[in-house]
Amino acid sequence: MKILMVCLGNICRSPLAEGIMKAKLPDHYTVDSAGTISMHEGEHPDKRAIKTASNHDIDISRQKSRPITRKDFETFDKIYCMDIDVLEDVISKTKNEEERQKVSLFLEVLGDHKNAEVPDPYWGDMKDFEKVFQLLDKGCDAIKNQISQ
Repeated sequence: MKILMVCLGNICRSPLAEGIMKAKLPDHYTVDSAGTISMHEGEHPDKRAIKTASNHDIDISRQKSRPITRKDFETFDKIYCMDIDVLEDVISKTKNEEERQKVSLFLEVLGDHKNAEVPDPYWGDMKDFEKVFQLLDKGCDAIKNQISQ
């Protein structure tokens, strides 16, 4: 199973989701993250995301931002998007129904949250990053339970 987490710039939400998911799954799973824009390409995650993950014994400091690519639709089995805009952008890059079926809104795994979005903490403070971490942690637990069945 290969999982891709996607947000806008790949410096806050998706790196956190990648780190959390990697911490929960055995090594034979592949987990990565990407963004829909390339503005931060090659950069490490936001310092606040790194600190928040570190507070939970997860190291995301060596991750580097990258944009989603065409190859990702071939490589990954599941692509989780952090909000509606990201979801729509990722779906617009798919070529067929098989690729579209791989893409979903991250919080859909928690039940009746069809329109629920993981808020972008970029313009917030450490409390916002912690709230996002907790939300991502719940979602990653649900994903783990889904794929372990």
